Amino acid sequence: MEKQEVQSRVKKVVSRVLKMDESEIADEANFIFDLGADSMQSLELVAGFEEEFDIEMDQDKALEIQSIDGAVEFIEVYL
Repeated sequence: MEKQEVQSRVKKVVSRVLKMDESEIADEANFIFDLGADSMQSLELVAGFEEEFDIEMDQDKALEIQSIDGAVEFIEVYL
């Protein structure tokens, strides 16, 4: 899977969980500081990524991810 497709799907999940338009989500956006995610939404993001990509992520390491770019890089390891 190409990086662009992973990035697009990551943004789709973030858009759904944080209830915002995908066009508002920058590639380098920080989930907490730029997009306003709280701790519960962070857990929902991890679950959303797992469902979207049909993968199982290390929960603790996944929660350390703080940005769209970081999520893309992290998910690519599982694909």
